[in-house]
Amino acid sequence: MRILMVLAHPLEDSFAASVARIAKETLEANGHAVDLLDLYREDFDPRLSARERGSYFSDRYDSSAAASWIARLRAADGLVLVFPQWWFNFPAILKGFFDRVFAPGVAFDHDPAGGRIVPRLGNIKLFWALTTTGSPWWVVHLYMGNPVGRLLKRGIAAFCGKGLDFRMISLHDMDRATEAKRKRHLERVGALVSRI
Repeated sequence: MRILMVLAHPLEDSFAASVARIAKETLEANGHAVDLLDLYREDFDPRLSARERGSYFSDRYDSSAAASWIARLRAADGLVLVFPQWWFNFPAILKGFFDRVFAPGVAFDHDPAGGRIVPRLGNIKLFWALTTTGSPWWVVHLYMGNPVGRLLKRGIAAFCGKGLDFRMISLHDMDRATEAKRKRHLERVGALVSRI
């Protein structure tokens, strides 16, 4: 399987980078090809341009400025996102990746009758998120309603693909996680990813 792994963290020595490294090494050891797209290292511009937004509902969306990233998404069989949750949401750079790369004619088509959008990511069979939160599990799930999980599963994955293997693996309460807890989480990520 060809996996596009998208890393969204500004620090090269972050815990997210460690998660991406473990996941990538495990996937490659199991025979998968991994294309690591490190949004910060590749200087991805998350801002949707006037040209992109202006053509969003036209017959031909102008994806030329994001063409190289779109080609990588189209070449993938699976998508693995690695990112921290900040303020119960995506880092801005990852949100911009969805805005610019998961675009009309790429990830979905507008229904000509004005109804639901039509999924186009038939190539993507696996959609996983490896993430961390600063808050404890109960705050994320019980108080906030797991907004990132809902957005990814019910929004992006469901609207852009069909029959996806969706999973979200999170380390909660990251701000207070001990070294031992972080190590156990990396081992868990490796074990779960080895099943792909």
